[in-house]
Amino acid sequence: MSLSLEGITKKVGRETHIDHVSLSFESGSRNILLGRTLAGKTSLLRLMAGLDKPSSGRVLVNGADVTGKSVRKRSIAMVYQQFINYPSLTVYNNIASPLKIAKVPKPEIHRRVHATAEMLHLDGFLNRLPSELSGGQQQRVAIARALVKETDLLLLDEPLVNLDYKLREELRTELQDIFEARQAIVVYTTTEPTEALMLGGNIVVINEGSVLQTGPTPEVYHHPNTTKVAEVFSDPPINFLKGSIEGDTARMGQNIEMPLEDHMTSLPDGNYRFGVRSNHFFLSQRNKKNVRIPAKVELAEINGSETFIHADYDGFRVVVQENGIRPVKIGAEIAIFVNPSSFFVYDGAGALVASPSPEAARDPLK
Repeated sequence: MSLSLEGITKKVGRETHIDHVSLSFESGSRNILLGRTLAGKTSLLRLMAGLDKPSSGRVLVNGADVTGKSVRKRSIAMVYQQFINYPSLTVYNNIASPLKIAKVPKPEIHRRVHATAEMLHLDGFLNRLPSELSGGQQQRVAIARALVKETDLLLLDEPLVNLDYKLREELRTELQDIFEARQAIVVYTTTEPTEALMLGGNIVVINEGSVLQTGPTPEVYHHPNTTKVAEVFSDPPINFLKGSIEGDTARMGQNIEMPLEDHMTSLPDGNYRFGVRSNHFFLSQRNKKNVRIPAKVELAEINGSETFIHADYDGFRVVVQENGIRPVKIGAEIAIFVNPSSFFVYDGAGALVASPSPEAARDPLK
């Protein structure tokens, strides 16, 4: 199966929810829609499913125009954020419900329900009601009901967002194996860059209804082609420092100078924006090549096993992501260290002109 969106626009009143989007997907592909809340991810899924009709543009399946064709006449299954299950039906009957509607023979229903339940570790709960399950188990039921249909297109709209951290980790791993075993087109939405990286496949970065960049997920992560893509595909958002290149030296702010690394050496003199992800900032000098940035602490957030330190350098707001609990006082003067090999470089229009090697991006201690 192939699915194509050609120049899709969706307007609601005077608001444009989707702005002239063109995308193509093939059978067996895993595709991640990454964007912030209200970026247009759910709107795109609904257009793919046929739940909404575009204001302009076409939806093609295997080259045939299905724009406006009812969702009931398409081979589609969708999983939502909420645990949408029938409260009065057992887990078995919840999973079996789309097959019964489609008048699938009972022996085939029995086989597919048990196979899908086993895949999602629900085989011991088939006689229970949804109210007797945990949140994670209820979402597994919703996913099983979508998978049991064995459709050509599987749409998942932030299906793990309402689960706790441990359950999200477990289901992400299981879903990757499930997606690998199917020939369906899978489209999965998320606001989390980390989740997008874990799921892999291909990515579509979307913002305010427009597609910013597409491609293999690791490639887009290592080469975000605009400052906006870098912001969306970094958590916390990537840090930017304005500066310039003069000869063989890069200068940022009032007092930071560093030699040009290999990926910067061919850049002409001029003004640039230098971007670095928060996990490549450190509070100690781990390499003699590291550059020192003096800053003042504005906020410290302790999030489980990590500390996010918000600081100010010469009017630039930067965030340092440190492993472990790092108590720091608001207003304290600190030194932040970064390796020049970790910087992305963007021109005045926000276009990528140089990116660090994937090795440097993976190894912040280098």
